[in-house]
Amino acid sequence: MRKLGVVLAASLLMLAGCAEETTTGGGASATPASCSPGDLPTLAPGTLTIGTDNPAYPPYFQGGTPEGSSWKLNDPSTGKGFESAVAYAVAGELGYTPDQVEWVEVPFGQSFKPGPKDFDFDINQVSYKPARAEAVDFSDSYYDVNQALIAVKGTPIAGATTLADLAQYKLGVQVGTTSFDLIENTIMPSEDPAIFDTQNDAFTALSNGQVDGVVADLPTALYVADPFVQQVKNSVVVGQFPSAGAPEHFGLVLEKDSPLTGCVNEAIGALRSDGTLSDIQQKWLSEKTNVGDVPVIE
Repeated sequence: MRKLGVVLAASLLMLAGCAEETTTGGGASATPASCSPGDLPTLAPGTLTIGTDNPAYPPYFQGGTPEGSSWKLNDPSTGKGFESAVAYAVAGELGYTPDQVEWVEVPFGQSFKPGPKDFDFDINQVSYKPARAEAVDFSDSYYDVNQALIAVKGTPIAGATTLADLAQYKLGVQVGTTSFDLIENTIMPSEDPAIFDTQNDAFTALSNGQVDGVVADLPTALYVADPFVQQVKNSVVVGQFPSAGAPEHFGLVLEKDSPLTGCVNEAIGALRSDGTLSDIQQKWLSEKTNVGDVPVIE
């Protein structure tokens, strides 16, 4: 296991502590009389159906794909990676074994659109937003997160230290994300950002010099710029952006007024209380990065 810088480890553990206090109860439906599998009104009796996007990107999903798998990069059923581990921990707390978990492909932007869902809950780095919560339920936080800027070492933007420094640059971002919101409402560059369907497309544009930098969540940025990974060659994490007000946080997404929301929140609360969420974060995020200290851009 490669050693993580002390400052970054402390920063990520502090985020874990913040997550312990962030809740966003999303559902109005009553919790079932029992949260045991036999009483939960899941899509398929005896099965917990979990959605996520495809490709399933690291560090949230890892372990690769077995031969014949329809999943790209990583099959979420491996149980490896931060969100795969969280999903199986929630499933276990609800009483489901790994063999009783079924994964389905759900594009990021589809997960929080109005209407019936083909999953019991979705896990895909979906940040809670009041506008999104009008269409779906959000669980309580399973991770508090900052946004960050990735660029290529030696380019002018890599020396930026303030928001004003970033105003002149062309930024790339995935459509429909809180990273886009941060560009529009906080960075406010003079040029409209380049918007891509996937983060991978944005990182490809950065590699090709089509954009000066890409904004993404901090764990993704740390993975992309990891010296042992370098998804974008010679990439660096220029800095991270502190959340204004309540921390930005990821929540599990459920159908609006889902009867499962209360039970899912109970499961997350139990995993937080017994230290499981913190352990998962430490294993798959804190110990998996080698970028070092990331400055704050304000």
